[in-house]
Amino acid sequence: MGASIGIDLGTTNSVVTAFVDGSVIPIRSAAGTLTVPSIVSFHDEGHLVGHAAKNQQITSPERTIYSVKRFMGRRHAEVRSEERIVPFQITGKPEELVNIRVGKRSYAPQEISAMILEELKHMAELELGTPVTDAVITVPAYFNDAQRQATKEAAAIAGLNARRIINEPTAAALAYGFEKSASSTRAVIVDFGGGTLDLSAMEIDGGRFEVLGVHGNTHLGGDDFDQRIIDVVAEDFFRKERVDLRENPMALQRLKDAAQQAKVDLSSLEECNIMLPYIAVTGRGPIHLQYTLKRDVFEGVCADLLQNLRQCCEELRHTASVGVGPNMEIILVGGSTRIPAVRRMVSQAFDTERLNKSVNPDEVVGIGAGILAAVLAGQTKNVNLMDVTSQTLGVESAGGGNSIIVPKNTPIPTTVQRVFTTPKDKQTSVPINVLEGDSKAATANRTLGLFRLKNIRKAKRGEPKIEVSFCIDADGILSVAATDLDTKKSQKIVIQGGSGLGEKEKERLVSEGTARREASRVRRKVSDLKSHAEGVVLHLDQWMTHNAEYLDGTKVNRLTDISKRINKAIESGQEAKLRKLLSELDGEMGEQRAA
Repeated sequence: MGASIGIDLGTTNSVVTAFVDGSVIPIRSAAGTLTVPSIVSFHDEGHLVGHAAKNQQITSPERTIYSVKRFMGRRHAEVRSEERIVPFQITGKPEELVNIRVGKRSYAPQEISAMILEELKHMAELELGTPVTDAVITVPAYFNDAQRQATKEAAAIAGLNARRIINEPTAAALAYGFEKSASSTRAVIVDFGGGTLDLSAMEIDGGRFEVLGVHGNTHLGGDDFDQRIIDVVAEDFFRKERVDLRENPMALQRLKDAAQQAKVDLSSLEECNIMLPYIAVTGRGPIHLQYTLKRDVFEGVCADLLQNLRQCCEELRHTASVGVGPNMEIILVGGSTRIPAVRRMVSQAFDTERLNKSVNPDEVVGIGAGILAAVLAGQTKNVNLMDVTSQTLGVESAGGGNSIIVPKNTPIPTTVQRVFTTPKDKQTSVPINVLEGDSKAATANRTLGLFRLKNIRKAKRGEPKIEVSFCIDADGILSVAATDLDTKKSQKIVIQGGSGLGEKEKERLVSEGTARREASRVRRKVSDLKSHAEGVVLHLDQWMTHNAEYLDGTKVNRLTDISKRINKAIESGQEAKLRKLLSELDGEMGEQRAA
């Protein structure tokens, strides 16, 4: 068994954490930051991840993939709003699951996420000095079954065993309450990141973390606020210059970066200036963009987004089983909670000024995932996590209705059975259409899986007894079984096809991921050898200069020759030859030391 880590796989940024010297810490990237941009950029030789990929966004926007989390486990018809705000190409028929085309190749969102996970895994291995095999990975509480399955598949492609998929607000609460006293605390976690809004009401009592209810919106996040700024500035520029910056991918990416920074600036300022020189070129020459954005204008164009946020908060508050009240502590998580209007809306919705800003909104989810990873690895004290379902689950009934079996906010893990019968005489099989959603009409909900129970005893309608069992594990993954109670014939399905990957496709991507990591390992090995050789040559040259008076001409010539050959091998990347020359040099220096 290798090491176990915690991962917050975010829409905008990701965090990896590990248990080190008695506590869970976030791990720094090669750029020295505790967060890694969730971005992958493709080039002819391969791909870049994180900060290196982000640097390619302006020059290569169509080949630089970001916010991939918003496409995980989604059908094309479900991502129309997200598709409009990204420069890369989304493919697939409306009913098909999303693919992302880069050049001549299409990628499943799981593949892109796997590349981010591979980078986080590599960071952890460098820090810990040991292979990493296991991970606890966070997802939005409002992620549906297909999105959770897609996340587990991304982990498998990245060479990680996802020991648990944990809801982001639950992870945040774990980090917040892990070292608290034994006194009971009720809290609402408002997790508002780049792509999703997640709300969880919880009770924290020592090592017990019980989720009372969840709500949210997987189509609402900081990206949408950025887009409103982009539209305001682009439309003003078009009125003045008759140039639409949104039609030029490079100009649009520059504007997007500026919009993100403006959003950050407006959290502490009443107005900010957006200045982009040489943003476009016309027959009149180069054009510069300058726009002053006031906070009240920003809040005005985002009014419907803020209202959507407030409605989600109020719906959680008024859920009968939750009993959220003004005395509950409101814990703010995610970068978008830094927006003053967001904090104001949350305060109004929950009728309280008690907003807890003590936790780091960027790192707390990853810390919580790391704590659970340490618990599962036996590195720290145990906790008792009691989560709930984020979606209503049922089966299609006769006449096209939706028979609810597992209501939303049911504690998990759980197993629930319901008994049904046949609607027709002498019926020997029945279809089981597993649904996700609250609508009474089956067609208005999402089909998670469809299978058929066969060899039912022939009888009049209403006589056969068919038990349908829903089993949801601690990760929120669903399996469904149907049994004819007369003949004991049974059929079972684990709901996994909704993620978009069949077993053969999954096996292919896992194999490709393994090959990609091996190739990366070899490249890093060669790169490390070249760096070592460059250091050896530099040290040798300095040593020869310093000891010139003690060396005879023959020794100087031999060492100088080896130094030149090492430099040539470095340039040509000849690993075997480089190792041989370094060994030869070591022998020469051994003779010199002996002399």
